[in-house]
Amino acid sequence: MFKIETFTLGPLQTNCYLLTEETGKRAFIVDPGMGPKRLIERIKERGLTIEAIVLTHAHFDHMAGVDDVRRAFGCPVYLHDAEADWLTDARKNGSARWEDVTPPLTTEPAEYALSEGQQLELIGHTFRIMHTPGHSPGSVSLLCGEHLLSGDVLFRQSVGRTDLPGGKERDLYDSIRTKLYKLDPAVRVYPGHGPQTTIGYEMANNPFVPA
Repeated sequence: MFKIETFTLGPLQTNCYLLTEETGKRAFIVDPGMGPKRLIERIKERGLTIEAIVLTHAHFDHMAGVDDVRRAFGCPVYLHDAEADWLTDARKNGSARWEDVTPPLTTEPAEYALSEGQQLELIGHTFRIMHTPGHSPGSVSLLCGEHLLSGDVLFRQSVGRTDLPGGKERDLYDSIRTKLYKLDPAVRVYPGHGPQTTIGYEMANNPFVPA
C-alpha cells in the first residue's frame, strides 16, 4: 500500500498530506499550505522523489506552499479546471481578503487539470478523482482503496463552509450525499482541517448533512 503523513501548516491549521509508496522513494503531496519548511525538510531527509502536487482546491491556505515545493523538487501541479485561474489571482484564492492572516499570494498556473472520474497514476497506485464542489467550484476528493482525501468538503462531524466566493451549500450537500456517502462506510477520510474520520462515522454522526 502507501503511507500517509500529515503536516498541519499555517495559521489556519491546514492539513497537508505526504503520500509515499510503502517500499521505495516515490511520493506526492496534497495541499502544501503556508510555511511548508518542515515538509520540505522531511522530504529531503528521506531522499524522496516528488511526483506531483495535487490540490484539492485553490484556497490560499491549501496552495500557499506550492512555489516553495516546486522550487525544491521541480514537480508538476494538478488542479481542477474550474479553479484554473485561482493560483494567479489573489482575490479568487482568498489571500487578498485575509490581510490579517497573509499578504496576497499567487503562483504559476497548474500544469495539469483534474476532472471527474479521472484515474491519476501516482506512486504505483491509482487515485480516482471525485469532483465534489460546494466549498469551492473546483473542489475534488481523491480516492484510493479505503483512503479518501476530502479537502474541505467533509470533516469530522462538520462540513466545509459555503459562504466564500464560488461556494454553494446545495452543491456541497449533493457532493457529500450522492458521492462520498455512497462509498464503503469503512473508508477513512483525511480532511483538509482537523482529525481523520470515516464515511460510516459521518453518516451516523455528522449533524450538518441533511438526510
